[in-house]
Amino acid sequence: MRILADSTFVIDYMRGLPAARVCWEAISAEGDEPMVNEIVVCEIGAGLLERDERRFRAFLEPVEFLQPGPDAALLAGRWRAEARAAGRTLGLADALIAAAAHAENAAVLTRNTRDFALTPVRLVTY
Repeated sequence: MRILADSTFVIDYMRGLPAARVCWEAISAEGDEPMVNEIVVCEIGAGLLERDERRFRAFLEPVEFLQPGPDAALLAGRWRAEARAAGRTLGLADALIAAAAHAENAAVLTRNTRDFALTPVRLVTY
Protein backbone atom coordinates (compact mmCIF):
# COMPACT_ATOMS: atom_id res chain seq x y z
CA MET A 1 0.00 0.00 0.00
CA ARG A 2 1.17 3.53 -0.72
CA ILE A 3 1.06 5.68 2.42
CA LEU A 4 1.52 9.45 2.67
CA ALA A 5 2.67 10.37 6.18
CA ASP A 6 1.15 13.63 7.35
CA SER A 7 2.83 16.17 9.61
CA THR A 8 1.13 14.92 12.76
CA PHE A 9 2.59 11.47 12.22
CA VAL A 10 6.08 12.74 11.46
CA ILE A 11 6.06 14.95 14.55
CA ASP A 12 4.93 12.02 16.70
CA TYR A 13 7.60 9.80 15.18
CA MET A 14 10.33 12.40 15.68
CA ARG A 15 9.24 12.83 19.30
CA GLY A 16 9.54 9.09 19.83
CA LEU A 17 5.86 8.36 20.42
CA PRO A 18 5.76 4.56 20.78
CA ALA A 19 2.60 4.12 18.67
CA ALA A 20 4.17 6.09 15.81
CA ARG A 21 7.42 4.11 16.00
CA VAL A 22 5.56 0.77 15.98
CA CYS A 23 3.44 1.91 13.05
CA TRP A 24 6.49 3.02 11.04
CA GLU A 25 8.25 -0.29 11.71
CA ALA A 26 5.13 -2.15 10.54
CA ILE A 27 5.02 -0.10 7.34
CA SER A 28 8.62 -1.05 6.62
CA ALA A 29 8.10 -4.71 7.53
CA GLU A 30 4.98 -5.05 5.36
CA GLY A 31 6.66 -3.53 2.31
CA ASP A 32 4.36 -0.52 2.14
CA GLU A 33 5.56 2.54 0.22
CA PRO A 34 5.97 5.56 2.53
CA MET A 35 5.75 9.04 1.05
CA VAL A 36 5.71 12.72 2.05
CA ASN A 37 5.12 15.92 0.11
CA GLU A 38 6.43 19.47 0.31
CA ILE A 39 3.61 20.48 2.67
CA VAL A 40 4.68 17.93 5.27
CA VAL A 41 8.36 18.81 4.93
CA CYS A 42 7.58 22.54 5.20
CA GLU A 43 5.36 22.10 8.26
CA ILE A 44 8.02 20.01 10.01
CA GLY A 45 10.77 22.41 8.95
CA ALA A 46 8.90 25.34 10.48
CA GLY A 47 9.26 23.85 13.96
CA LEU A 48 12.42 21.79 13.51
CA LEU A 49 15.24 22.45 15.94
CA GLU A 50 18.69 22.62 14.39
CA ARG A 51 19.84 19.66 16.50
CA ASP A 52 17.06 17.50 14.97
CA GLU A 53 17.67 18.34 11.32
CA ARG A 54 20.07 15.45 10.68
CA ARG A 55 17.59 12.96 12.18
CA PHE A 56 14.75 14.42 10.09
CA ARG A 57 16.82 14.15 6.93
CA ALA A 58 17.58 10.52 7.82
CA PHE A 59 13.83 9.92 8.20
CA LEU A 60 13.25 11.40 4.74
CA GLU A 61 16.02 9.50 2.97
CA PRO A 62 14.08 6.28 2.19
CA VAL A 63 10.75 8.06 1.71
CA GLU A 64 9.35 8.95 -1.72
CA PHE A 65 8.76 12.68 -2.23
CA LEU A 66 5.50 13.54 -4.02
CA GLN A 67 4.71 16.54 -6.16
CA PRO A 68 1.32 15.69 -7.64
CA GLY A 69 0.70 18.81 -9.76
CA PRO A 70 -2.11 21.24 -10.54
CA ASP A 71 -4.95 18.71 -10.81
CA ALA A 72 -4.40 17.68 -7.20
CA ALA A 73 -4.21 21.32 -6.14
CA LEU A 74 -7.53 22.03 -7.87
CA LEU A 75 -9.08 19.02 -6.17
CA ALA A 76 -7.84 20.28 -2.79
CA GLY A 77 -9.50 23.62 -3.53
CA ARG A 78 -12.74 21.87 -4.44
CA TRP A 79 -12.70 19.92 -1.17
CA ARG A 80 -12.08 23.12 0.79
CA ALA A 81 -15.02 24.80 -0.96
CA GLU A 82 -17.29 21.82 -0.24
CA ALA A 83 -16.29 21.85 3.43
CA ARG A 84 -16.91 25.61 3.63
CA ALA A 85 -20.34 25.20 2.03
CA ALA A 86 -21.15 22.63 4.72
CA GLY A 87 -20.07 25.05 7.46
CA ARG A 88 -16.76 23.26 8.13
CA THR A 89 -13.16 24.29 7.70
CA LEU A 90 -10.64 22.17 5.84
CA GLY A 91 -7.21 23.75 6.21
CA LEU A 92 -5.05 24.38 3.17
CA ALA A 93 -2.24 22.06 4.31
CA ASP A 94 -4.55 19.14 5.09
CA ALA A 95 -6.43 19.59 1.81
CA LEU A 96 -3.18 19.54 -0.18
CA ILE A 97 -1.84 16.52 1.72
CA ALA A 98 -5.12 14.65 1.12
CA ALA A 99 -5.19 15.58 -2.56
CA ALA A 100 -1.58 14.44 -3.01
CA ALA A 101 -2.47 11.08 -1.46
CA HIS A 102 -5.60 10.82 -3.62
CA ALA A 103 -3.61 11.55 -6.78
CA GLU A 104 -1.24 8.69 -5.94
CA ASN A 105 -3.96 6.26 -4.78
CA ALA A 106 -2.39 6.37 -1.33
CA ALA A 107 -3.73 6.43 2.21
CA VAL A 108 -2.89 9.24 4.63
CA LEU A 109 -1.09 8.14 7.79
CA THR A 110 -2.38 10.34 10.60
CA ARG A 111 -4.11 10.56 13.94
CA ASN A 112 -5.80 13.77 12.72
CA THR A 113 -8.89 11.96 11.50
CA ARG A 114 -11.26 14.86 12.13
CA ASP A 115 -9.83 17.11 9.40
CA PHE A 116 -9.03 14.39 6.88
CA ALA A 117 -12.54 12.98 7.26
CA LEU A 118 -13.67 16.01 5.23
CA THR A 119 -12.02 14.36 2.21
CA PRO A 120 -12.61 10.96 0.60
CA VAL A 121 -9.04 9.71 1.14
CA ARG A 122 -8.32 6.47 2.92
CA LEU A 123 -6.81 6.89 6.39
CA VAL A 124 -4.33 4.78 8.32
CA THR A 125 -4.27 5.64 12.01
CA TYR A 126 -2.02 4.63 14.87
